[in-house]
Amino acid sequence: MLVIVCYDVNTETKAGRRRLRRVAKVCESTGQRVQKSVFECKVDLMQMEDLERRLLAEIKLEDDCLRLYRLPDTRGCDVREHGKFCATDFDAPLVL
Repeated sequence: MLVIVCYDVNTETKAGRRRLRRVAKVCESTGQRVQKSVFECKVDLMQMEDLERRLLAEIKLEDDCLRLYRLPDTRGCDVREHGKFCATDFDAPLVL
């Protein structure tokens, strides 16, 4: 499934800026950044639950916002891309 992770971390304090970096690192370890605070992650259900658990361990619920959108493969997913960013096709062959 494709999971879209969006977050908004309060960076008014040094601790907030540190949280922002940690949240980004968790997302980078699982998916690809498509905008500053938006990631696409191709995961199975277990990986999604692990990702959510790791993100919840980093954010501060009183100050930050975290949203995960699950797009199951069975429904199909049409992503329309515009602009200079070129996303990685998770289903394409990997050529080194």
